[in-house]
Amino acid sequence: MTGLNDPKSRLIFALDVPSLDEAVSFVQKLDGSVGMFKVGLELFIKEGPAVLTAIREHSNAEIFLDLKLHDIPATVERAVQSAAAHKVRFLTVHCAGGEAMLKAAVNGAGDSGLQILGVTVLTSLGPNDHREELGYRKGLTLKDLTVTRAGMAAKAGCAGVICSGLEVAAIRQNFQNLKTVVPGIRQNKNNLGGTDQKRVVTPKAAIQAGADYLVVGRPIRDAADPKAAAQQIVQEISEALSGAK
Repeated sequence: MTGLNDPKSRLIFALDVPSLDEAVSFVQKLDGSVGMFKVGLELFIKEGPAVLTAIREHSNAEIFLDLKLHDIPATVERAVQSAAAHKVRFLTVHCAGGEAMLKAAVNGAGDSGLQILGVTVLTSLGPNDHREELGYRKGLTLKDLTVTRAGMAAKAGCAGVICSGLEVAAIRQNFQNLKTVVPGIRQNKNNLGGTDQKRVVTPKAAIQAGADYLVVGRPIRDAADPKAAAQQIVQEISEALSGAK
């Protein structure tokens, strides 16, 4: 992959589809238009490592394995060691598992080149969701909690974090060396809600706030022309980067 100066490298397409055939179809359509393909739980549980092999057979893009591991440190470390053997670029681990678990994940990756991303707070959660579980009993806002968990990820040696576009600026301000990967991207600023994603932003807003990568699924997957939709987002990323200089 080229560096982040190439707007295309910042776009990650979420292969949130139920079968290998559908995944391969999207990889073929989008090869050369995105920098990375994300494989999540649905597809990986259904198809296993075969989907990673298929992506490599049909594209030169890198792979993001989004498994959101959350278990005792020893189990997570061994799971990460297994994932590292698949030569993927990113793997996600929940920050809610604690600093020891995050460190175990980093240890599991070793010098394999696999980079661990800490999931801070899911973009499906809004201010009124699970107040006790999210730390409101300590007086934390969602932004406070996200930044706190990002700090935990940084201390543990994670390469970056998953966060919403609403918190990326605060993370960038406090932890300049952490990569920021932002899901919940919607192109139409007038239609940012109404789905299971509650904390969402436009591509332009995310990049201007300091996001390194954007994870986009439905706006590309559901488009009449997925390749054209991806290219439009890359253009928006390019314009946002030009405006930030």
